[in-house]
Amino acid sequence: MSARVALLLTGVIGLLAIICGAFGAHALRPQLLATGHLSAWETAVQYHLLHSVVLLAASLFLASRSEQSVEARWLRRAILAWCLGIVFFSGSLYWLALGGPRWLGPVTPIGGVAFIFAWAYLIPTALSMGKQGKK
Repeated sequence: MSARVALLLTGVIGLLAIICGAFGAHALRPQLLATGHLSAWETAVQYHLLHSVVLLAASLFLASRSEQSVEARWLRRAILAWCLGIVFFSGSLYWLALGGPRWLGPVTPIGGVAFIFAWAYLIPTALSMGKQGKK
């Protein structure tokens, strides 16, 4: 994944985070309150928005690195894992809050594991920087 693609994905994901937050706070609020799913929606938005900002930082950092560098390879893995985490974690919570099928519940932890891997991928990213230096 190039830095350009990473920034494009970040823009789309960040835009969707703001839209989901606004819909949950306004248009969907009565429904979410009535069904008792407002907390799940808010959790989805928090993780979605937080990791959108993380994606922005990671994408900008990726743009400053050589495409072939070891740290760029690890960082691309982290970016992909954060994207998957948002889709599986936040996406499943959004879907469940809107009355989606209960079998989606076990999908949420898959997103959590993706987030864990994404953060873990920063460790070899940082360690490889010490060996190779900057771009």
